[in-house]
Amino acid sequence: MKAAAFAYTRATSVDNALELLAVHGERARVLSGGQSLIPAMNLRLVAPEMVVDIGALAELRGIAIRGDTLLIGAATRHADLLTSSDIATCVPLLAAAAAHIAHPAIRNRGTVGGSLAQADPASELPACMLALGATIVVRGPGGERRIAAEDFFTGIYETQLAAQDLLVAIELPIAGKGSAHFFQEFARRHGDYAITGLAAQAVLDGAAFADLRLGYFAVGDKPVLAKAAARLTGVTMTSSVLAEAGDALSRELDPHEDQEATPAMRRHLAKVLLARCVASLLNRPDLHTGGQA
Repeated sequence: MKAAAFAYTRATSVDNALELLAVHGERARVLSGGQSLIPAMNLRLVAPEMVVDIGALAELRGIAIRGDTLLIGAATRHADLLTSSDIATCVPLLAAAAAHIAHPAIRNRGTVGGSLAQADPASELPACMLALGATIVVRGPGGERRIAAEDFFTGIYETQLAAQDLLVAIELPIAGKGSAHFFQEFARRHGDYAITGLAAQAVLDGAAFADLRLGYFAVGDKPVLAKAAARLTGVTMTSSVLAEAGDALSRELDPHEDQEATPAMRRHLAKVLLARCVASLLNRPDLHTGGQA
């Protein structure tokens, strides 16, 4: 199947892109890497009258350190997350997650901002943004605004982006002393969409968590920042504490059912990932015994 007829224009700047979106509104779609939009158009899931290409805008690409914040341009490629020394040093969770995004051809074209704007609940990066406490930078008719990642994702393929908005950057706090991360997902094959996945960012205080943020994906209609993490912070970790947190997590999640898994299976896998995460971050292999997939 081929896409329905559409007009195409290449934006010359961010301001020009915003002007085009202001004119065309709901009839337009933004093209960055094209790894989500083009397949959806070919399947006739979306049929924009105008495609606004921002892929050539250098001002939307790049990774930079600004004080205690790491800034990632929206048009930065997934592959750049794997090769950037700033990512490896400041937010290594993103490098760990990027290695699981589809396949090299898609990582070489797909963009960070495109993934977040698409808001696929099975995607890795939205959950990472929750775990990292990211801020999404958006420009629109009213100027620039910053949206916490926890508020940005509102539903399946839904965000706080309006038709005339453009996601321009992501701001991330730089990992400090005692920080650690964990990333793992279950998928039928490497590169397939995840059945269940977990991106975690922690601050360690000896043998305990001073802070723990658990970003689950493929367990609902949007990424989930698990409240059950609060049960694991500031406490001496035991098997019973971990089990109670796992039970709380199961009650908290509302997974969907599809051809890949039942809700019960996804809840089970989420608990397995929780056990693996805690055991790995605290270097406590004794806590991993209950985490069998």
